[in-house]
Amino acid sequence: MLKILIPTLMLVPTIWFSPAKWLWPSSLLHSLVIALASLTWLKNLSETGWSSLNLYMATDPLSTPLLVLTCWLLPLMILASQNHTALEPINRQRMYITLLTSLQIFLILAFSATEIIMFYVMFEATLIPTLILITRWGNQTERLNAGTYFLFYTLAGSLPLLVALLLLQNNTGTLSMLTLQYSDPMLLSTYADKLWWAGCLLAFLVKMPLYGVHLWLPKAHVEAPVAGSMILAAVLLKLGGYGMMRMMVMLEPLTKELSYPFLIFALWGVIMTGSICLRQTDLKSLIAYSSVSHMGLVVGGILIQTPWGFTGALILMIAHGLTSSALFCLANTNYERTHSRTMVLARGLQMALPLMTTWWFIASLANLALPPLPNLMGELMIITSLFNWSWWTLALTGAGTLITAGYSLYMFLMTQRGPLPAHIIALDPSHSREHLLMALHLLPLILLILKPELIWGWAA
Repeated sequence: MLKILIPTLMLVPTIWFSPAKWLWPSSLLHSLVIALASLTWLKNLSETGWSSLNLYMATDPLSTPLLVLTCWLLPLMILASQNHTALEPINRQRMYITLLTSLQIFLILAFSATEIIMFYVMFEATLIPTLILITRWGNQTERLNAGTYFLFYTLAGSLPLLVALLLLQNNTGTLSMLTLQYSDPMLLSTYADKLWWAGCLLAFLVKMPLYGVHLWLPKAHVEAPVAGSMILAAVLLKLGGYGMMRMMVMLEPLTKELSYPFLIFALWGVIMTGSICLRQTDLKSLIAYSSVSHMGLVVGGILIQTPWGFTGALILMIAHGLTSSALFCLANTNYERTHSRTMVLARGLQMALPLMTTWWFIASLANLALPPLPNLMGELMIITSLFNWSWWTLALTGAGTLITAGYSLYMFLMTQRGPLPAHIIALDPSHSREHLLMALHLLPLILLILKPELIWGWAA
């Protein structure tokens, strides 16, 4: 564990003490080395249970894929942000990379924590760097509003969780994930227990976000700089799913009845946010709403608590992390050239940037879950396990997948096909930096087809 955490901590002095011209290359290489080293966590996944265990931190088949995804994203965020922070004073650039690194530190501590309180503290700590990123480096004047939404939705959701955890500590005498799974089942029957159940899950449902408490997400995404959008879509939403999977063990037998309204909200949200995507004018907003619809499936898969549902949820979280992050990078390359997120203004770009169109095509197909990709594997597992739970869900999930295909193709055709508008006269060519960035997003996604057991969690 420490061989990843300590280099990540040492990245901070590296950023502040390296000379200005070496700032971006050195921090990029350093974080890339950390990302490659983090792949060693994947080697124990064939055996079940906890590995690389110490007093406070451990990895298991559920947290390892999320940890590797976290480490993999830091170099990509540094790569994506280099151009749009180039005009800032050097100290602000250093601060920017430091915030990204601090996010990675908090996320590693959150995903590998063995104590639930440590997980809770780190879950909250990720708010601070993200909030600074949104409110300081965001593009539009709306960003303060977006930051407020983000902060208060998440805080209002997660304060009941703290109370719920303290109650759990009082009842069981431990909050260690290693021992909680062996403690006696609690007889949850009173109304207070039902409130406790809601308190345990509410924080994670807001973070996911569940349809109905999702309004902070499009705002935060649209206003954040590219790195903020990437980390938000790729990893911070996954904190919610991870926390739900960890807490589900203790919430029996209440979940069977109490999860109905949340399941209905989640599946209805898949259709609603998909339909919202069909009539978006703003590119980043469209990708943000598509995240809500994918996470709705994940919530459904987790709440029915079958091995297949859990596996599908984990696979879809990882696949969505890479796909959504790639789409935000592509939206950012458009934004850097046209300085507008409105889709009508930048269209027909295949004529101008043909190689970028290839990346757009692969990313759009991944978003609509093309057969061999992990996205489809996750969605199919969730849909089959939901169908087994109640065959009525097929109407909702089926409509959801159709709508997803619709808006993914709409996004691709709108931005890439057709004649180039007359007002676009001088576009910068695409840089190798951007092609490398896209390759590092989409290659892992394609390679995961060959060895899916890395990301299917406990079902192995």
